[in-house]
Formats: sequence, structure tokens, C-alpha cells
Amino acid sequence: MAYLKTPTKKYDMKKSINLWALPYPDKMTLQECFELCKDAGFDGVEVNYDEKGDLSPGASDADVRAIAEMAKTMNLAISGVCSFLFWPYSLSHEDPKKRQKGLEYAVDMIRTAKLLGTDNLLVVPGSVYAKWVPDAPPVPFDVCERRAREAMRKLIPVAKQAGVSLNVENINVNGFLHSPQEMNQFVDSFDSDRVRVHFDTGNCMEYHFPEHWIPLLGRRIKNVHLKESSKHVGEFNLHTFRPLLDGTTNWPAVLEAFDAIGYRGFLTFEYFHPFAHWPEALVYHTSDALDRMLGRKG
Repeated sequence: MAYLKTPTKKYDMKKSINLWALPYPDKMTLQECFELCKDAGFDGVEVNYDEKGDLSPGASDADVRAIAEMAKTMNLAISGVCSFLFWPYSLSHEDPKKRQKGLEYAVDMIRTAKLLGTDNLLVVPGSVYAKWVPDAPPVPFDVCERRAREAMRKLIPVAKQAGVSLNVENINVNGFLHSPQEMNQFVDSFDSDRVRVHFDTGNCMEYHFPEHWIPLLGRRIKNVHLKESSKHVGEFNLHTFRPLLDGTTNWPAVLEAFDAIGYRGFLTFEYFHPFAHWPEALVYHTSDALDRMLGRKG
């Protein structure tokens, strides 16, 4: 049967998926998630740190090492550590107690990343305002920047000792670090090889295009979120994001841009709405889509 085939060259990048795309921990255990992701053909998984659960302040060193060993026995890499806690406990929060709690959590995330054997920790250093945390008061931009810098300076020595990179994510809709130029200036100002960029393709899509950001960020990019987005959606919210390839992202241009800067790391699909029924379908679809995008299948 004849069909339209998109020509794809081969890219030397690795496939990963964030566990938010799976119904964990409500319907699946961590081991079941790892097994599904491995069976689907992923090279790695990105795990999420929370206040309670498998990866949390209550998890001992031995607990975290056991998770790392479980992934290792499946030949599945931990591509990075992520956390939603940077929002309720923002490092630039108006409440000093919440800022301090956020800093303590970030230090423990560094411990967790090291024990898991990954050098990638996603960091949100500050937020002017995030609509998904409506009870948090807005923070003036200059105050947000000052607090973000103070927090990063405290975290850098801890990260350096652990061999972990603090990868600053472009959120855009949190009112901070709106452009690649601002991101570069912020990251470069610390003059530390421990401060890099976690680039998210979907977060800039409301007003920008990821293929325009990538050449400007260049080799500062240490890790990547592939979030599919649609410019047909007029207002940003967590439902803006789509299953991979079901949006308006110019993926051939994005992949070429990553390739041009020499990026060879993980491409992690991030999605916040695991399917209510047959959730494995999203996982297999994502892996298949990445195979086609990376030229592994065509």
C-alpha cells in the first residue's frame, strides 16, 4: 500500500519518557512503569521527586540505590530528576519559610540524583507568577531574579560535590527568563559548569518556536523535554500539550537544530495526562513516534 512517508535522517540522540505520562503511583508501581518503558523501547526514564513516595525526603539512601539498581538490571537509564515541588515551594516565594523548604527539597533532589546515577536535575530557580499555584502571591521581577540567584549560589557547591548539573528549565509562562538571551545571561553569570539548561520545546510555543531557541542556547543545553504543543490553542494551560506529533511543532526543524549544536543526550517526552484506559497505548505511541523522528524506523 502506498502512503506518504516523511524522509528522516538518523539522529544520535536517546529516547526517554517522564513518568508523569504513566498512571503512577495510582495504578502502576515504579517497577511496572520501568518494565513497560523498557518493553516499549525507551533508552531511559525521567523520574519525579515528591513530598511522599518512592523518591522523596523519606526515601533512604538504600531505598534510592535500590531503584537505581532496578533500572540498571533492565538496562534502562535514569535520564534525569524532575519535581513539581519547585512550584508550591518556589525558590523565589514571598514566604521565606516556603523558600527555605524549597531549598531543602532541592538539596535532597541533588542527593537523589546522585544516588540514581544521573547527573541531570531539572531546576526552576524562580517564578514571578504561576497560574497553577493561584494562592501564591506574585513576586516582582527584580525580587524574583535576586532570590533565584541567591538560591542557585547556595545549590552550586552542593551540586558540584555530588557531580550533578543544575539544569535551568525555560518555563516562560512563570514570568521569568522569557527569552534565550535572558536564559543565557542568567546561566552564564554563575560561571559554573554545574549550571546548564534543561530546554523544553513546548514551554516556549505560545509565543516562540523551539527551533529558534536551540541555536542561541547552544551547548548550554544539557537535557531536553519534548513537549508537543499546538498553536491552535489560544491560552496556555497544562491541557495545551498533546501526544507527540499531534501538534504544530516543526519537529524536523527542531531535530536539525539539536543536531547542529552537537546535542547527543536524552529527548524526554513529558505529558501530564496518562490515558485513563489502556495507558500503555500512549507509551508505545511515544516510543514509535520517537523511532520515526530519530530515523530508527521509517
